[in-house]
Amino acid sequence: MNFVKRAGMSLGARKSKTAALLAICVVLCTLLLGGFLLQAAAARQEADAQRVIGVDVTVRQKGLTPALADELGASDVVNRYNPRLPVRAAARGLAPLTSDAPQPGGEADEPDQAPLAVNGVRDAGLLLPFSYGSTKITAGRGIGPEDADRDIALIERRLADRNHLAVGDIVRVLSADGAHPMPLKVVGIFQDPTQDPSSWTPPHELPGNTLYVPMATAQQLGTGTGTGTVGEAVYRIGSPDRAERLHAEAERVLGESGFDFRVNDKAYQDQVRPIQQVGVFAGLIVQVIALAGALILGLIVTLQIRERRTELGVLLAMGERKWKLIGQHAVEVAAVALPAVAVAALAGQLAGQSAGDALLGPQDDTPSAQHGAPDPGAVAAPTVRVEPGTVGKVAGIGLGISLVSTVVPGIGILRLHPRTILTDSE
Repeated sequence: MNFVKRAGMSLGARKSKTAALLAICVVLCTLLLGGFLLQAAAARQEADAQRVIGVDVTVRQKGLTPALADELGASDVVNRYNPRLPVRAAARGLAPLTSDAPQPGGEADEPDQAPLAVNGVRDAGLLLPFSYGSTKITAGRGIGPEDADRDIALIERRLADRNHLAVGDIVRVLSADGAHPMPLKVVGIFQDPTQDPSSWTPPHELPGNTLYVPMATAQQLGTGTGTGTVGEAVYRIGSPDRAERLHAEAERVLGESGFDFRVNDKAYQDQVRPIQQVGVFAGLIVQVIALAGALILGLIVTLQIRERRTELGVLLAMGERKWKLIGQHAVEVAAVALPAVAVAALAGQLAGQSAGDALLGPQDDTPSAQHGAPDPGAVAAPTVRVEPGTVGKVAGIGLGISLVSTVVPGIGILRLHPRTILTDSE
């Protein structure tokens, strides 16, 4: 009789033991699938967190121009970047804030010809006060890379209140020398928590007189020639290990010395490292379950071989080859393991998402970024998907465990002699 057919008949004749073996295989396959699903979900959430949170690198250098900042920002390790170009501007038809305290020495306040502190930016969401939530946009939106060619402004709430400005209104400013008038459309209003100084302060140093505009607009307001010096540039990269590559690129663009390079990876460490630890834990689960599964099934097959010594002796006496006896046990275990994989896949589809939510819940420790940028605090728990490739891996490992757990104990069959078995059984 064909050993495959004989394996099927053996499973049918021993229903209770077959059911117990199926239950064990279902548990093992479900745990294996859970480990793989958790690994995949952790990898997706880590990639999402790297994109949303990332690592901020601040570069400062005397003489850093917007062109050099853009060249460094073109590096393939940079996800987002923002140079900040500080200039001063005069107001036309706009009443800037002034200090309530008297000027030192009893002198009367003299009108400031450039009372507005204007900052040219590329991506307002990377400004540290906005990125870490101390400064918030209360109306409208921020400034992003798509606004490079627009004459727009993001203004402070106190300046907006004093001039009765709202999103969509037009403010008119002048370059510091008064030669370049420029109308700006208000696209957003932000609130700076910094209180007005109690002592006399020049208007351009008052927090309420701060404006953010696109880089090109700031260049025109600063000198009218499209040049200027960047105070600092912030570059967001995916992970701390990319900082060395960015530093090497900075040395190529800015020179090997004379620039300040600071890496701020606290938010990354706080949120991404726990996700990576979950992924490592899931990998360990898979390895431990595979090893434990092989040991458990190997023990079960060994006990079955001992219980079925008489059956094996009869088959050997009838001329059955030993490798076919081993093959019969392998087919029996594999025939139980395959439906166990299907049951595990169904269980993963039903319960995988809830398990993923419990272990990889939303990361909400970092304050939100502005300008419609993804909120680092909103790195949601990833979708847990039971994909054919994952089920295939579980099936492959399950069949591998079945083969190992039957071949290794089956080595004992090679030493069996039918006369000895039948004599001992009498």
